[in-house]
Amino acid sequence: MAANKKEEKPIEANAQNRYEVTRADLPLSCPMPSMSLWNSHPRVYLPIEDSGQERCPYCGAVYVLKD
Repeated sequence: MAANKKEEKPIEANAQNRYEVTRADLPLSCPMPSMSLWNSHPRVYLPIEDSGQERCPYCGAVYVLKD
C-alpha cells in the first residue's frame, strides 16, 4: 500500500549564497541531504553549533543557524 506522503522537491545545491538552518538540520553539511547532488561538490561538514554561522569552503555558501 502506497503512502500518501508528499514528495518534496530537492533543494537545488549551490543555488543561493545564504541558507538559514535550524538545530533539526544538524549535523550540518554542504550540500545538505535534501539538496540535489548531481551538480555539486563533495560533502563537507560545517561546525556551525558554536559560531552560529559558517561558510562552505567549496562553494562559498553561508549557513546561518536560527534558533
